[in-house]
Amino acid sequence: MNKITIALADEDQTILNELQKNFNDDNFEVIASTNNGEELIKIILDKKPDVVIMDMILQGLDGFKVLEAVGKEKSKIIVQSALSMDGFINKAINLGAKYYCIKPFDVNTLKDRVNDVLNVDNGNTKVFFNAKTPNHIEEKITNIFITVGIPAHIKGYQFLREAIKLAIANPEIINSITKKLYPTIAEKYDTSASKVERAIRHAIEVAWNRGKIENINNLFGIKVYSSNEKPTNGEFIALVADKMLIEGA
Repeated sequence: MNKITIALADEDQTILNELQKNFNDDNFEVIASTNNGEELIKIILDKKPDVVIMDMILQGLDGFKVLEAVGKEKSKIIVQSALSMDGFINKAINLGAKYYCIKPFDVNTLKDRVNDVLNVDNGNTKVFFNAKTPNHIEEKITNIFITVGIPAHIKGYQFLREAIKLAIANPEIINSITKKLYPTIAEKYDTSASKVERAIRHAIEVAWNRGKIENINNLFGIKVYSSNEKPTNGEFIALVADKMLIEGA
């Protein structure tokens, strides 16, 4: 069996050494490593590794410039970075990254994600989750919102994020959505329960209006909805929370 070829890029030599040690085994072969963005582009174009594992912070060109330069290449790119802002994650995914991992990362989980991205059909960008990081719930919710098309700048984004976290911590709260869930969020953000309800409904409507129904159905593994039907706030919150609980959130 041919080994999976890996290229590594990180400004931190200690991390490069750790990754190189762990990815040289019976299944993987590190064919190149660098701390420089320009050099990484040359490696990808010349050596065509199966998978690239890179940080966004590199010498020379940063990770975004690398993604822009090699977006049409066949190498699958996994980002592992301390940059955890929604904007960074959104931009990296939109530029072609197949997975975004927040440092510190778990090497065994990273190996699983390498196998995952190689099993994704070409052209079908899928966001994977790393459940081993300290902020794994925030990361999972962010990646779900990216997948379904909920933009970070709208007010309902934060309210919906908070609602899902509450439903994970206490699944029974979904049965008291108007009496407990909305008021709890409203109190935290110094607003009214009715404004929370409307903002969450708007966030879900934005996702449906963007037409990413296929992404939504792929996310949950079954055909849950069509373009002509939208879930209620409670249905969507429960669906996402249940998925995360099943995955060990």
